[in-house]
Amino acid sequence: MDIRKLQRAIVDGLEDVKAQDIRVFNTSHLTELFDRVVVASGTSNRQTKALANSVREKVKEAGGDIVSTEGEDIGEWVLVDCGDAVVHILQPALRQYYNLEEIWGDKPVRVKLAANTGFVGARPSEPIDDEDEDEEAAPAVKKPARKSAARKTAK
Repeated sequence: MDIRKLQRAIVDGLEDVKAQDIRVFNTSHLTELFDRVVVASGTSNRQTKALANSVREKVKEAGGDIVSTEGEDIGEWVLVDCGDAVVHILQPALRQYYNLEEIWGDKPVRVKLAANTGFVGARPSEPIDDEDEDEEAAPAVKKPARKSAARKTAK
């Protein structure tokens, strides 16, 4: 199965069950075991299990194979091995603690997401453009709040 098609199926499966903070990383230069690592967050044990199930279903519908699934019994960290891609679905506290983005994240892949959750917003049915995989999305820059006129005159 084409890696872009597999990646799209995984992201679609995650979006269907409202995964948060979906990140896709190209790992082909780090290991020969798999080409992509996908990291996403679920808010509860029930949601992480549902996310894993949705990923499995979407990958199978797209013609891919699921090698194995680990961690569904507890649901705090569920790993779905899709062969050329490995999906980590974690609850936010575990995701922050283990910081998988630091290990795998030196080459983020730009992925078009249905909800604007970090990369480029688009419909999940659109193809993924791997040509931009070395470009990182520009982080939003917060501007400091303006002081109100009342506070300025009070000084």
